[in-house]
Amino acid sequence: MEPMAHVQSAQGTLPRARDLGIVVGRGGTGPLNAITDVPGVRVGHTTVRRPPDVHSGVTAVVPDAVGPQSPLPAGVFTGNGYGKLIGTTQVTELGTLETPVLLTSTLSAFRVADALVGWMLERPGCGEVQSLNPVVGECNDGFLSDIRARPVHEEHVRAALDGAVGGPVAEGCVGAGTGTGALGFKAGIGTASRTPELGGRRFTAGVLVQANFGGTLRVLGRCVTPRSLGLTGDPAPVTETGSCMIVVATDAPVDARQLTRVARRAVFALARTGAAYSHGSGDYAIAFGTRPEAGAPVADAELGPLFEAVLDAVEEAVLNSLLAATTTTGFGGRTLPALPADRLLDALTDPAATPLSGGRKQPSG
Repeated sequence: MEPMAHVQSAQGTLPRARDLGIVVGRGGTGPLNAITDVPGVRVGHTTVRRPPDVHSGVTAVVPDAVGPQSPLPAGVFTGNGYGKLIGTTQVTELGTLETPVLLTSTLSAFRVADALVGWMLERPGCGEVQSLNPVVGECNDGFLSDIRARPVHEEHVRAALDGAVGGPVAEGCVGAGTGTGALGFKAGIGTASRTPELGGRRFTAGVLVQANFGGTLRVLGRCVTPRSLGLTGDPAPVTETGSCMIVVATDAPVDARQLTRVARRAVFALARTGAAYSHGSGDYAIAFGTRPEAGAPVADAELGPLFEAVLDAVEEAVLNSLLAATTTTGFGGRTLPALPADRLLDALTDPAATPLSGGRKQPSG
């Protein structure tokens, strides 16, 4: 059996964006600033490493009690469709989510989907189920991992699902983010949350990203590259490769059509971080609501704060995915450098650097 390390959902010791004074937007966060701030949402990771060639894994976003007999309202948006988001058409057609959302490596997505089906058929109430729509997203981790080995197996999927918990969420080089990189740096899993007010009531929106896309990193309106920070190493993957999977959860009373609008904003938010949306990038968001019994959905005219919350949370989640990651040398001896917090702060406070735009809080040092 391949070596398997199951990573519990706990944040590490590396600073997150807010720890550095990098504050995105005006809205408040949930207590953990994570997708698990949304009641009833759990996250599990299984990290699969076989150095130096394999750096991969699977991440599970698990809403409580989701299943074919208790589907949740959901929407999907495709920014650039060069990817393998399994289960998209039924979510689009019916506006419902029947399973947890799993993220993994491109060539392992189909094996993960099969394992998810097997796990779901064993759930209470699924004894007579004959049709099931697994939802599995992916990113290509082939720059750092031997993607053709398809190292993610059924036991890894089950470990992530069975180990999914609430509370703090591990970020960076864990689970489906173990071998991914974005914007020239090592990246991985990132998460964030916001608490927008809709119709006079406070709700929570949480996001989780699997960051693996090309472009030039922008932080507080300034361009940041490995070269500008004085880092050396192998050239990053060209911008024609890579993707980003975004999962959005909310307890706001919104229907599937509105959740599709939410998912659209989640993909739009990648532009704030410098995404190139290149030909070979698969940029997707799936958004689901956790309260299907909440009654009439909020009026469309009142969705503005939720849209803004998701835009801000995705931007911050991408930054967290970068800051939590560590320099990784993988398949073929290729290396992706981590984004060093100290050099990033120096670059952001350098008066010689010209910001692309203003209006955001500067780091406090």
